[in-house]
Amino acid sequence: MSVGIRREMLVRYLREHGRTTVNDLASHFNITGATVRSDLRYLEQASLVTRRYGGAEAVSHPVAEDRTMDEKTALNQNIKQRIGAKAASLVHDGESIILDNGSTTLQMVPWLVERVALTVMTNSLLIINEAVSRDCNMNLLMPGGTYRKRSSSFHGGLAEQAFRAFTFDKLFIGADGFDIEQGTTTFNEAYQVSQAMCQAAKQIIVVTDSSKFGRKTPNVVVPIDKIDIVITDHGISEADQAALEQRGIQVLLV
Repeated sequence: MSVGIRREMLVRYLREHGRTTVNDLASHFNITGATVRSDLRYLEQASLVTRRYGGAEAVSHPVAEDRTMDEKTALNQNIKQRIGAKAASLVHDGESIILDNGSTTLQMVPWLVERVALTVMTNSLLIINEAVSRDCNMNLLMPGGTYRKRSSSFHGGLAEQAFRAFTFDKLFIGADGFDIEQGTTTFNEAYQVSQAMCQAAKQIIVVTDSSKFGRKTPNVVVPIDKIDIVITDHGISEADQAALEQRGIQVLLV
């Protein structure tokens, strides 16, 4: 088991069981107490857990809305890279796709450069810059609109109208949280552009690491009945995976 997946599973365990001692965590995951403490320090810095004397508990509402894109990209990077590679494998020559702004969708770009006659529309300046830096042959479209510095992306009425003017084969979209009953959620109040992307795409593919499941944030972006595929890691619980598949959603694990 990789370090990233173990830490995701540790967070999920704390969410389900509440405050837990270091010794109990070490026993459950079959690792040393020193390893548990190291993981907890990392997870506390990521605002996912709070360390208590001799143990830890999960943060009820992780502070994610104020993170910059650089900070989000650094979190669980290895898992996001694998999710990005898997997502890119679903893209075929000649297709038109949307990449929503996000640290996981950004990881798709290196795997898309060899596609032929691929059209990509995105509201992410970072994705555009990454594609341009690789001297790729993609047809790149940007919507315009109001630029948000912290997310390096464009939002607002102009951006929403631009996406609604086209029809795309697939949308790849991340999440701040994933509610099994509701769908993907976000802290960001400027989420209407993502909803416009959903309306413009024939197929909606959610790319998110397993830590986002069970994390409730205020605004629903993609309703659960609109999602076609979820790509995540093996840290997802069997119950959550089964619930998705019962709704007819294909779950791909990396």
